[in-house]
Amino acid sequence: MTGREDAYGRLVLDHLEGRPAVEIVERDDGDIGISGGPGAYFAPVRRWPAPERRALRLVRGRVLDVGVGAGRVALELQRRGHEVVGIDVSPLALEVARRRGVQDVRLLPFHRIDESLGRFDTVVMFGNNFGLFGGPKRARTLLRRLVRLTNDGARIVAMSIDPYTTEDASHLAYHARNRSRGRMPGQLRLRVRHRRYCSPWFDYLIVSRDEMAAIAESGGWRLTRTLDAEDGGLYVGVLEKA
Repeated sequence: MTGREDAYGRLVLDHLEGRPAVEIVERDDGDIGISGGPGAYFAPVRRWPAPERRALRLVRGRVLDVGVGAGRVALELQRRGHEVVGIDVSPLALEVARRRGVQDVRLLPFHRIDESLGRFDTVVMFGNNFGLFGGPKRARTLLRRLVRLTNDGARIVAMSIDPYTTEDASHLAYHARNRSRGRMPGQLRLRVRHRRYCSPWFDYLIVSRDEMAAIAESGGWRLTRTLDAEDGGLYVGVLEKA
């Protein structure tokens, strides 16, 4: 990733250093919105979504934090006594995480994880980071790899949001467009903008509980429970080795 492409990293670095920062998310059908970042990426535990707060008690042992970002989750898990390895594709985000006190961060795309990271007891994917699986085919491949990289009794604790809770006409049209192209309805094609910085396009997958269960099963895991937000859309899925 070049410096001009690291829009997310520049966003969180600007926020850390007190400069104005707004994250613009562009979808490949032309839909443009403003995310909850960067404030959400630095939020203290008391401001986390309720399912994430509840899921913290399910984290055990050595942890892989997928999409560590500015270090929000890794810092809390370190505080609770866990050894955490955080991975991300953003060099500047890793700089921010280090400056904030995350002890072990690696510049590594999710799809390149391997035995060099060691073995884990928990994989955390908070902040809707189940989306980093990208699509069902890549999810199956990575889930099978995580079977090999985790200890007996390991679990994945991952947040997503049910795409079917929306009534927004543009989102419903996007679902239909995806179906016509053989993609899952909640399989997004996005890029992030901040000031003059713009990320490459990337796939980001949001799924219903049933879809998460089916994807998990195809990769050697099973969805054993969900922790749900009051509105029913946002949830954390708990995946155990099948």
